[in-house]
Amino acid sequence: MQGDAGEVAVQVGAKAGKQWRRGRPVPREPAETEDRVASGLPVVEVSRSLRRADLKGVAEVRKDVRELMRRRCRAEAVETAELLATELVTNALVHTECGAEVTARLAGGRLRVEVADGAAGRPRPYAPAAADGTHGRGLALVEALAAAWGVETGTGRGKVVWFELADVA
Repeated sequence: MQGDAGEVAVQVGAKAGKQWRRGRPVPREPAETEDRVASGLPVVEVSRSLRRADLKGVAEVRKDVRELMRRRCRAEAVETAELLATELVTNALVHTECGAEVTARLAGGRLRVEVADGAAGRPRPYAPAAADGTHGRGLALVEALAAAWGVETGTGRGKVVWFELADVA
C-alpha cells in the first residue's frame, strides 16, 4: 500500500531538495499515444533526455511528471510521483558517467516511470551513517512508496530503473 510521501520521507530521513548545476535538458513535448485503456481514457506519455551530470534537468522531469498527471490524478499521487522520479533521475545522473532517458506513462489509474542511464551495473543499496542525512535514501523511498519497482538490465541501453504507482486517479 502506498503511504504519504511526506511522512515516509521524514521516516526515512530523505530530503527531496537537491542543489543543481546549470545544464540544458533536451526536452520532448508530451505526446498522447493512440492507445486507450479499458476506462476509455487515452494513454499519455512524456519523455525527456538528460545529458550527463545535468542536475538542473531534474526539475524539468518533475515538471513533466506533474503536467502529465495534473488533471487526471490525486494531488498526493502527483507529489509521490515527483519525489520518486526525482530520486531515480538524481541517482542516474550522480552515480553514473552517462546521461539519462526518462519516460513517464500514465494509463488509466497507473503511472510507470522509467529511467535508463546507459550504465550496465545494478544500483547498490546504500546504508547511510546516522549523521549522513542527505544521501542514500532514494531507493528506500521508492521501495516504501511505489506499488512496484525494479531494475532491468540487458536492454541494450544499460539499465532501466522503474517504479509504478497504482490507483493514482
